[in-house]
Amino acid sequence: MEAFIGLLGEQGFEKVTIHEIADRANVNRGTVYLHFTDKFDLLEQCIDTYLQFLYEGCQPDGDLNGESAKTQLLRTFEFIEQHASVYSILLTSKGIPIFRNRMMAMVERGIGENIRSFGIHTGVEPEILGQFLASAIAGLVEWWILQSMPYSPTEMMEQLQVLLERNLLPM
Repeated sequence: MEAFIGLLGEQGFEKVTIHEIADRANVNRGTVYLHFTDKFDLLEQCIDTYLQFLYEGCQPDGDLNGESAKTQLLRTFEFIEQHASVYSILLTSKGIPIFRNRMMAMVERGIGENIRSFGIHTGVEPEILGQFLASAIAGLVEWWILQSMPYSPTEMMEQLQVLLERNLLPM
C-alpha cells in the first residue's frame, strides 16, 4: 500500500500499473495479485485501511466519557499532521474523490452519533446538520492540507471550535 500511495502522488491513479507497484514494493507481480485483484481493489483496500487508521488515531485512549469534542478534534488534526504525506495524497489525488467522499461519510456518521447522544437541538434537522458539518470539516481539512498546513493542529482545532460555537454547537 505504501508503494501504491507513493505512485499515486507521483503520477495519479490512471497511470499507476501493478508492475510499477510490484517494482516499488520490491515484490513480484504475482505477490501483488495474491492480495489484490487489480489496482481498483488495491485502491478500495487502501482507502478502507487508511480511513480505519484515521478513525482509530482520533479515538480516545480508554474512557470515552472524559473525551471532549475539542480534544477529539485536536487528536484528529494531530493525526493528520503526523501522517500528512499519506492523507494529502489520498485527499488530493485527481481522479480518486472516493477517499474524500468516504471520509466525509465517516465524519457525518460521527457527528450524527454525537447529535443523538447529546440531544443537540439547533432548529436544523439532524440529517441536514450532519451533512453540513461533515462537508465543512472535510473541506477545512482538505484546505489545510492543500495549503501545506499553515496552522498548527491546536490552532485549527481552536478556529473550528470558534466557528462551531458561533454558528451552531456548543462544544
